[in-house]
Amino acid sequence: MARKPLIAGNWKMNLNHFEAIALVQKIAFSLPDKYFDKVDVTVIPPFTDLRSVQTLVDGDKLRLTYGAQDLSQHDSGAYTGEISGAFLAKLGCTFAVVGHSERRTYHGETDELVAAKAKAALKHGLTPIVCIGEQLEVREAGNHVEFNVNSLRGSLAGLTAEQIGQTVIAYEPVWAIGTGRVAGAADAQEVCKAIRDELGNLASPDVAGGVRVLYGGSVNAKNVGEIVGQADVDGALVGGASLDAEQFATLSAIAAGGPLP
Repeated sequence: MARKPLIAGNWKMNLNHFEAIALVQKIAFSLPDKYFDKVDVTVIPPFTDLRSVQTLVDGDKLRLTYGAQDLSQHDSGAYTGEISGAFLAKLGCTFAVVGHSERRTYHGETDELVAAKAKAALKHGLTPIVCIGEQLEVREAGNHVEFNVNSLRGSLAGLTAEQIGQTVIAYEPVWAIGTGRVAGAADAQEVCKAIRDELGNLASPDVAGGVRVLYGGSVNAKNVGEIVGQADVDGALVGGASLDAEQFATLSAIAAGGPLP
């Protein structure tokens, strides 16, 4: 099944709303409309930037989409500091990242909580980008495939086959995030294929064939071509490189099959 590549730029805790407007404008200028027929491109800004990005995307009728870096498993109530999927939907978000390794590491998020957040995203019409990935010691012990398959099961627990078909999965080996170290293309393919095989077990082979599986971890314009060229890698969750409009546009164009903008 042909799956349209997805390039998602996770800005993390960077850029105020003025800087966000400038970056989106630069990305839009650097990436002509023709590329969007072959690749989906989304930015994942901090919550405080979303309204500004929405206004720009809607006003200029950009084909670029945007999403949130997290959301609450709750819809509303006495949950200080939390952001509901209902709020994000009103802001026009397409995606919500859940289970990023930084959330798991710094905030103690478990597979069970990630599954609850994925359900909350789907409830409000958002596409969850469900993140999984192993620590370096797991990789060095040779247990990375088993670890990620188990994490995938837990992070999708309770979702129906139809709901699983509406998710995006992002494989981000923790040891490669922001370190400059990158899993080789063959290593990325190994885990992404195992993810797709397990999606087939959890839902069906047909559903698994339609789910986009991304790779994340020090992705840039130099390595994205080989990575997304793998049979079971359908794009990338990009960190630092997504803060550079020219590089982000270039790697998006590469994922689209070129030529460079």
